[in-house]
Amino acid sequence: MEKILCNSLDNIVSQALEEMKETQGQNFQLEKVNLAELQRKTGISRSKLRTWKKNGFAFKPHGLCGHRSSRFLLSRYYAVLNVLLAKGISNSSVCFQRLQQEGYSGSLTTIKRYIAKHKSLIPAKRLLVSPRGNRGRRFTTEPGEAYQMDWGFTNVATDYGQDLRAACFAMICHHCGQCYIEFFPNAKQENLFIGMIHAFRYMGIPKYILTDNMKSVVTKRDWSGQPIWQKDYEAFMKATGFQTKLSKPRHPFTKGKVERLMRFVKENFLAGRSFWNVTDLNRAALNWCNEQNATYHGTVDGVPKQIHAAQCSKQARTIPNIPSIQFYLCPERQISFDGFVSYENRRFGVPLSYTGATVRVRREDDLLYIYSADLHCLLTTHPVTWSKLDRFCADQYVAGKQPEEFPTAATQSRIVLLSGPESSLSFDKFNFDKEDTKDE
Repeated sequence: MEKILCNSLDNIVSQALEEMKETQGQNFQLEKVNLAELQRKTGISRSKLRTWKKNGFAFKPHGLCGHRSSRFLLSRYYAVLNVLLAKGISNSSVCFQRLQQEGYSGSLTTIKRYIAKHKSLIPAKRLLVSPRGNRGRRFTTEPGEAYQMDWGFTNVATDYGQDLRAACFAMICHHCGQCYIEFFPNAKQENLFIGMIHAFRYMGIPKYILTDNMKSVVTKRDWSGQPIWQKDYEAFMKATGFQTKLSKPRHPFTKGKVERLMRFVKENFLAGRSFWNVTDLNRAALNWCNEQNATYHGTVDGVPKQIHAAQCSKQARTIPNIPSIQFYLCPERQISFDGFVSYENRRFGVPLSYTGATVRVRREDDLLYIYSADLHCLLTTHPVTWSKLDRFCADQYVAGKQPEEFPTAATQSRIVLLSGPESSLSFDKFNFDKEDTKDE
């Protein structure tokens, strides 16, 4: 009988077995021990004794004996985790990612247990209305048939104490759940067109778009209830070749996929995030979309990226590379009297050599490109800095080289330039070192 147990149970069971062996004598067999009698002698449950009997009463240490508990690994990061909970970040996946960046090597389950025991650190949410039950049924669409889009907003805290507001454009495929998000300083119509074109390049153009009643999409409805599209949006639909369906007013359940996506972005991507500028934020957003689209989703029972590539992409159309699309990517701007154009609440200089009254601008990565009104000429580029100071270009106020005439033959005439007479100051008469010639 092997004794390798690290507690006192082996002594109790061994003593009981010795007593039974003395009582039974030669008839004692370890594999035929009466578990009921052994239970009365030791007080240990019969199920545990049955397990030991299968192992021949060889008491071995627990499989995790000697391992360091994961709660000790988390103890070094209590302060970081408490700060996240105090900010209202209770998503265990987000906390797990933040702690991994700090060097945490434990498991996700340990963080879930800690959050469950310390819910008092999480600020209470204000309940405006009591929750209601389900109002309807979700509908399904064919692959590549419909996308949903919407705007979301978040506050941005700055180092100089002034809070800003950023707009998040979101689009999601209704069939497979593949998503795309992009951030802009505001939710103007020109940014809506830019976000839609970038989303179409990422996922393709569907048959129709489902959205709510935005001012940049629809102006009003006629006597029969049909929408009257905003003229620029109607021209954009004809240029790209898709249709638009409007959801029921004040009923976000109609387009619940994009509403839930926006909530997930705020709770997962934006939770505790810091960034340098909108370009850095959009890079992180694109990486986050690629990561989420490559993750298994239970609602579609698959990976959205794989389903979209196998089914939706075959039905969706690729966006055409035509000049009219480029005009939407480069909004038009008026040149001010001092040679600046305003874009995203900042001013950028335009060369003086350009004689037009309007230009087109486009922000791509860390550069701002300024084109002529017909997009045929690139005038200048500026680095994207989010300072409020004006950005000047090299030849903004310097005129070009003016025409100058030169002699065609050797010059024969010659004139003489004389030096001017010496000026006599009024206090020279008080200079006694100077010889007075008037008295001689």
